[in-house]
Amino acid sequence: MTLARQTIRIDKWLWHARFCKSRAIAQTLVTEGRLRINGQPTDKPARAVGAADVLTFMQGGRVRVVRVLDIGTRRGPAEEARLLYEDLSEGNPAGDTATGQLVE
Repeated sequence: MTLARQTIRIDKWLWHARFCKSRAIAQTLVTEGRLRINGQPTDKPARAVGAADVLTFMQGGRVRVVRVLDIGTRRGPAEEARLLYEDLSEGNPAGDTATGQLVE
């Protein structure tokens, strides 16, 4: 028997990973069509994401590309949030994983 892939709503994951200060901001980001999941645009905050999915969105005036590593269980401290993703953005110096910024 194969285990089902664990997933979470994209708006909730963005909040857990501290890319957005609130779920409402995360929902707005998604509903405005400003986020891609595996290269496909989405406008549904309830869209499920899980490990290995790649997200592309604007944050702080730059394009962020992140790979989901884990779905997380809560919105914890920044150190815990950094474990939920791998930053694939171009020009991202090692260790530069700024979190908690308001997505604009």
